[in-house]
Amino acid sequence: MKKLAFVLAAAGLMTVAACHKTDQAAAVDNAGDNAAASLDNQGDMLSAAADNASNASTANALDNSADAAHNSADAVKADASNKADAIDNAAK
Repeated sequence: MKKLAFVLAAAGLMTVAACHKTDQAAAVDNAGDNAAASLDNQGDMLSAAADNASNASTANALDNSADAAHNSADAVKADASNKADAIDNAAK
């Protein structure tokens, strides 16, 4: 539940931040957010599968995959934000 509240709060803040972006930069930012959300969802599913795993080895492998998915989501979001900023800076 805490993670959902964080995601909703972050989405609200990103919406406010997007107000000063060009249409193209906002589209890049939104696409990055969507891709990051998808990766986060995959990480959450992998984490849930790890909780239900029948042995420790499988649980550890699933947890590692979940961590990798969450890290990838962070990287995608940061990359999209950087690209959107570059588009905005080029438009000025």
